[in-house]
Amino acid sequence: MGISGQDLIFACSAIGAGLAMIAGIGPGVGQGIAAGLAANAVGRNPGAKGDITSTMLLGQAVAETTGLYGLLVAILLMFVKPFGG
Repeated sequence: MGISGQDLIFACSAIGAGLAMIAGIGPGVGQGIAAGLAANAVGRNPGAKGDITSTMLLGQAVAETTGLYGLLVAILLMFVKPFGG
């Protein structure tokens, strides 16, 4: 029983998609830390709640893009098989 080149490409695509989804860990941790620190800052200075919240949300939106890029790469690897016949 041998493995063809196409089967190897499909297997490597699945492994690559799994590795690409690891990119979701970083934004999750970063957003959790940012939300915790923002809550701490609002607790210390309630008057600056609007500024703190808007800055936190902007930072979280920027951080989320890396997770979305990882998801996009994983979807492309799983469903777009350029070398498949």
